[in-house]
Amino acid sequence: MGFGYHGEMSKKPRTATFDGAPATGIINFGVGQPSEDLLPVGLLRRASADFMAHAQPLELNYGERQGDAGFRHVLADFLTRSYHQDVTADSLFVTGGNSQALDFICGQFAKPGDTVFIEEPSYFLAHQIFADHGLHTVGIPMDENGLIIEVLAEQLALHRPVFLYTIPTYHNPGGQTLSAGRREALTALSIEHDFLIVADEVYQLLHYFDPPPAALGTMTGKGNVLSMGSFSKIMAPGLRLGWIQTSNKLMKQLLETGVINSGGSLNHYTSHVMRHAIKLGLQDSWLQQLRETYRRRVEVMDAALRSKLSGVARWRRPGGGYFFWLEMDGETDTTALRDRAREFQTGFQPGALFSCAGQLHNCLRLSFAHYGEDEIIKGIERLGALMRQ
Repeated sequence: MGFGYHGEMSKKPRTATFDGAPATGIINFGVGQPSEDLLPVGLLRRASADFMAHAQPLELNYGERQGDAGFRHVLADFLTRSYHQDVTADSLFVTGGNSQALDFICGQFAKPGDTVFIEEPSYFLAHQIFADHGLHTVGIPMDENGLIIEVLAEQLALHRPVFLYTIPTYHNPGGQTLSAGRREALTALSIEHDFLIVADEVYQLLHYFDPPPAALGTMTGKGNVLSMGSFSKIMAPGLRLGWIQTSNKLMKQLLETGVINSGGSLNHYTSHVMRHAIKLGLQDSWLQQLRETYRRRVEVMDAALRSKLSGVARWRRPGGGYFFWLEMDGETDTTALRDRAREFQTGFQPGALFSCAGQLHNCLRLSFAHYGEDEIIKGIERLGALMRQ
């Protein structure tokens, strides 16, 4: 989604604009993007200036197919510190962000008509990427500990998926985290049944209370793992810069493609900027600031929900990520309710949007990323008034 600003500097208030932006005055918790104060222009200006002050001419060439070696080594060091497990530069492939990475994986490891497993519910825009590639999706249910392994095993007796797409940590939309035991069981099943694990781990580093289990990206030696990460959630979405972490075998398949052989690194210039941001310590300090800000927003939204929606909805406070997942009684249709929410100057994403089976009509997703604490309180008041009408 594009992101920009309209309005004359210092004369009119600036309003954030992007595809599907809410009208002025509406607090729409359906927006899963950071707020303006969490888009670090000054930090990236400093990193960009530092790169250009030391740039060499060849750093503006096409770049290595796997991604600039200097950036991959710096990224590997950052992930080693963050994951508390060794990550090597050779295991990293530079991407143009997670959406591009998922589309790229679909093109390289699947063909039209293939079956892929996804969680039920799952990130709704991933559904469109799978449809673009003509893939058949089968939903695997979840509980409070993530993907239900027993059901996965049952479905593996009926289908032969080319891969399973999972958001294992601070799930979108559910907020839950796959337990350590289930991560081990999942990688074991991937070997036994010869399918890939495509792990969307963009929220792995956004923990606000206790840290999550080890990233699936650290398990590339145990299963057929392609772990996707992105700076969209930990720096800025507009960078369109991310990575795939995987084994040597799968890395060869990523590199043997026409687009990579023709164009080189998928996001060469921005990777240089982020190399300097990491080396200057800016990424580490910004990540800590994000954790502190989002933790307060989680606590504020949880308290507001308890004040305004107790007895109306059920939810768990997420330990990280961007989202709350609310469940109402079975008679509630949140798709129809979203249309009425505009009258109350609020909004959300209805549960059916995240279902590959057209279910979950009584659920909805709220994001705390796009609004400050005061706006969160005001927006939940409006949502409570809508629900209790």
